[in-house]
Amino acid sequence: MTYNNENAMMETKKDFILPAMVEDDCISVDVSEDYEGLRLSFPRVKIPGGGSLQFEIPSDDPENPDYTKYIEGVILYNHDTCAYWPEGSEYDDNVTPLCSSVDGKTGYGAPGGVCATCALNQYGSVEKGKGKACKNMRNLYILRSGEHMPMLLSLPPTSLRPYSDFITAAFATRRRPIYSGVVQIGLKRVDNGSNTYSVATFRLVQRFEGNDQSHESTACNGSRARQQRADLRCGGQQLSLDR
Repeated sequence: MTYNNENAMMETKKDFILPAMVEDDCISVDVSEDYEGLRLSFPRVKIPGGGSLQFEIPSDDPENPDYTKYIEGVILYNHDTCAYWPEGSEYDDNVTPLCSSVDGKTGYGAPGGVCATCALNQYGSVEKGKGKACKNMRNLYILRSGEHMPMLLSLPPTSLRPYSDFITAAFATRRRPIYSGVVQIGLKRVDNGSNTYSVATFRLVQRFEGNDQSHESTACNGSRARQQRADLRCGGQQLSLDR
């Protein structure tokens, strides 16, 4: 998809509700008192395995999550993350990574240290194949319409190139911040001959202008600050990562 003719090709959404539009001072006070002392965390969403074309979304009933083909919202914040599991246990949710990094720069655990120069973060470091033993990922904090807390979507290595290409075409070439538009994230099935897996797809459905972009800038700055505080609380260690 090209973005030169975005007015003709981009579906325009008129009903995206920004947090500032539903803010109420009295409600804000009540909410802050209700949640005092609780350890709140972002709802987490994974790229599904096995070539599935639906996301599993946490709901208000933990035993009955919601399923949807698309996630649509504003990417308030995004950052690199890395994790190293013993060979063969990368997709076992019960296995804690031996080393992890919340920013893709400094790893904590074994071996730990600077990610860029780590031997496990080089192509060809896996026992079989040409890939990396350490999994490079990217966390996206996505605010959906009418919500105040973003969900956390972790992109695995196979979805990093589509994400990078999309951001370049939709935002970087126009020198616009990533939070200045509504993005629709879907899934496509890929079969490489030995494995079938799901890869994220991306599409811009709305650009914010004027006051709307200013509101998103405020929300983005708040989200960045909350995530940085969360990183400090966990001491730079992330013991469980989506992949």
